[in-house]
Amino acid sequence: MYLLYLCKMNIENNSLLTVYASSFSHEIYLAKNKLELQGIVSYVFDENLVSTIGTSFVEAIKLKVTKKDFEAAKTLLSID
Repeated sequence: MYLLYLCKMNIENNSLLTVYASSFSHEIYLAKNKLELQGIVSYVFDENLVSTIGTSFVEAIKLKVTKKDFEAAKTLLSID
């Protein structure tokens, strides 16, 4: 059900954009926590794929936010 909710949200009005990517899950979760402390909800993608088949087939673990939160998240994470 959770996955269906994400897909529905993405289609309706809030597309998700990748704000951060890393091969290391701890970096993703540090960034996720930093965003959540500021009230920005984020979603982790491809973590299980990287753990299972490695980074040879998957670029990286991705942290995504809604389109409306993208600029604020980018600023908080100091990403140009």
